[in-house]
Amino acid sequence: MIEFKDVSVTYSSTGVDALHDINLKINDGDFVFVVGESGAGKSTLIKLLQKEIDATSGQIDVNGFNLTKMRRGKIPNLRRTIGVVFQDYRLIPTMTVYENVAFVMRCVDAPKKYIKTRVPYVIGLVGLSDKADCLPEQLSGGEQQRVALARALVNDPKLIIADEPTANVDPALTYGIFELLKGINACGTTVIVVTHDLNNVVHFGGRIIRLDKGNITIDQVFGGAEG
Repeated sequence: MIEFKDVSVTYSSTGVDALHDINLKINDGDFVFVVGESGAGKSTLIKLLQKEIDATSGQIDVNGFNLTKMRRGKIPNLRRTIGVVFQDYRLIPTMTVYENVAFVMRCVDAPKKYIKTRVPYVIGLVGLSDKADCLPEQLSGGEQQRVALARALVNDPKLIIADEPTANVDPALTYGIFELLKGINACGTTVIVVTHDLNNVVHFGGRIIRLDKGNITIDQVFGGAEG
């Protein structure tokens, strides 16, 4: 579960008020779209969830962790419960698909035997079994995004955060990325998608949270074209 109680963020370096008294609750297994214009507070929200920054005031709970009281040494424990899909992929160019996905498991000291079974399974889940030995430069944008998704999934996180997951993907492949995210959510993983792509929001439906100048102006569930 994710809960924000009266959360505000003011950046001391600039004096910018990024979020204003946000109250928000996202239950385990929810699929949520976060939308808003540039500067609305979306990036700040993501940084708070990962404890990259601290709230100026208020309380934040994520996956059983109280972020407000959390010590720095406990942050890795929080981040192991979260998988992040970045819009610019952030793949290691000298590593194959398999190695990129396995790398995040090695970072948390997963057993070698488990890595050998888990990585091929997750690569297959995103439809890239035949690309396991390819380098990122040998893949299309859509394929690279699928690798990024596999990497976010491989440690079986409670929460997936997808930051503009289709921003650098051919429009023809966008639907497939969202279908994958919906499939992951159907297995019980909480999914938060930050997006400007309102067409897919309208098509898929779900809970939509709209930020505007640091305030939540919409928090509703829409049926979507599929429903």
